[in-house]
Amino acid sequence: MKILVTNDDGYRAQGLEALVRILQHFGEVTVVAPKYHQSGMSMAVSMGFRRIAVKDLGLIDGARWFYLDGTPASCVKYGLDNVMADNPPDVVVSGINHGANAGTAVLYSGTIGAAQEAAVNGIRAIGISLDDMRPEADFSAVEALFPSLFKKIMTLSSENYGILYNVNFPNLPTDRIKGIRIGQQGKVHWEDEYQPYDPDIYARCGITKEQMGILFTPELEPDEVAYMMAGDLTDSPGNTPDADHYLMMNGYVSVTVHNIDTTDYAETLRLRKLGFDEDFF
Repeated sequence: MKILVTNDDGYRAQGLEALVRILQHFGEVTVVAPKYHQSGMSMAVSMGFRRIAVKDLGLIDGARWFYLDGTPASCVKYGLDNVMADNPPDVVVSGINHGANAGTAVLYSGTIGAAQEAAVNGIRAIGISLDDMRPEADFSAVEALFPSLFKKIMTLSSENYGILYNVNFPNLPTDRIKGIRIGQQGKVHWEDEYQPYDPDIYARCGITKEQMGILFTPELEPDEVAYMMAGDLTDSPGNTPDADHYLMMNGYVSVTVHNIDTTDYAETLRLRKLGFDEDFF
């Protein structure tokens, strides 16, 4: 099996190293990961006239490693178009993300964005996250339980174009995880997102400006005020017990199946019945 691995926390992240260790038992692993932390990039790509640096890090413990100074989706593009163009992967796995990617967080997630890029290209795609943002997070439960889940996912066959699998682990030791549940995307939102600029907010999670690729902070121009995004995650109305973030809160590994096709087919049918279709000649 040929496996392409990426993440959004950067190529030095411990979660990425743990994922590579897991997947090396299943086949040949190639890593193309961002040079710097790329959370919140969704499916954004590095394009235009921006110069994109790539470095071949060679073989590291049996896996071939590259970093790319771009977004997670760009890493997948480079892996598919350049590194593995003549020998495409059977699966792209993105993670292990430091922090959960449940609920509507998936709309912003660079981890899931990388999996979406794989799905666009017709390749099986998995995003995997642990609900612990600390750089030194304990991934032992993922290492113990994900291999059997990975085997199951790899046996699945579907004619539906654009599927990707989103796996979220609660921040619990292995013996306290109750099981695995198929869930649905929960409804959450953020409040008080723009807060006065304070790098210590992320430093308390062990995340530095250097890891984010912020090598210098420009001076403020006159009358400018500095803010940063660091809001509070809040439930939205309408969640059911199988919402993925609830499953994690209750001690389960959640598996949510997403699709890059964002069409709301029920609403589309309703609009047709309401007579929105119209001929002009």
